[in-house]
Amino acid sequence: MTLEETLRAIQPVDAAIVQEAHRRQSAMAKPLGGLGLLEETVNRIAGAQGTADVRIDKRCVVVFCADNGVVAQGVTQCGQDVTATVTENLSKGDTTVCIMARRAGVDVLPVDIGVARTVEGDKILRRKVMPGTRDMTVCPAMTREEAIQAVETGIGIALDCKSKGYQLLATGEMGIGNTTTSSAVASVLLGLEPEAVTGRGAGLSTEGLMRKINAIRQSIALHRPAASDPVDVIAKVGGLDIAGMVGLYLGGAMCNLPVVMDGFISAVAALAAVRLCPAAWDYIVPSHVSAEPAGKCMLDALHLQPLICAGMRLGEGTGAIAAISLLDLMVAVYHEMVRFDETNIEAYKPLT
Repeated sequence: MTLEETLRAIQPVDAAIVQEAHRRQSAMAKPLGGLGLLEETVNRIAGAQGTADVRIDKRCVVVFCADNGVVAQGVTQCGQDVTATVTENLSKGDTTVCIMARRAGVDVLPVDIGVARTVEGDKILRRKVMPGTRDMTVCPAMTREEAIQAVETGIGIALDCKSKGYQLLATGEMGIGNTTTSSAVASVLLGLEPEAVTGRGAGLSTEGLMRKINAIRQSIALHRPAASDPVDVIAKVGGLDIAGMVGLYLGGAMCNLPVVMDGFISAVAALAAVRLCPAAWDYIVPSHVSAEPAGKCMLDALHLQPLICAGMRLGEGTGAIAAISLLDLMVAVYHEMVRFDETNIEAYKPLT
């Protein structure tokens, strides 16, 4: 499925289904809206799935793994080889998100969309567009064609997950240097100065942080990405993992498959997806607010409220997994809670 075909196919959710889910919760024998955002999020999932019979039993976190050429500018604490090592560990089940996902009953799908070297692992989905992006301080990170190919890779994965019966997806990413690329994309899309959206990532010194900010500023000045064209922004100063997540959001929206958004980098991809297709917003489920400097800015730009505020900034999809665990509790209540008409309790009335 091409990007253009996908954008044409995405439709807003049916508001009647969202209202049906809301009425169902209002009939439960508990205070109206007592579970707050958890209730609202289940209503949101109902709309995205196209049914008030919300089910999230089969779910998967898709972790897009890719390298970034900008690491040559000293913007990271560790070397590029770590991307490949962690990608292989994702296949083995030896990363933080894997441990959390096992406990939460979530499948983990690592995707090699652009790791610099060949990686080994039976569980890795091999969709390499190119062996890492180019150094964006010197030339565009990707061509427009490569960026679109990466987006369409994410679309294809969403469609494949739908065909396998998944009811809920989550975004994840792994790539040394990707807080630099995501901060660059955020700077352009939000119209903010690089220092306002750039953090220390996995642990940069103050000197390293300044190199990172300067690399972003230099890249934006050199390539002048158009904020009105998210594909142009991603191609010039973004990353393959970001592009892949954009595609996952769009593909999910096209086939009524809600996607739980992880942290800052996932939110950058979500904003790009919504700028490409505003209707895709209906299918994006927020999880947490990242501790990265622009974490709240991204949620504000998306007009989404986080379920979790815990200072998380690990990535890989860990925040999304934590949110899915909360959603499991809410979906259980949604299906199992007795109604007012089944008890001797008088139904609560909405306050006026």
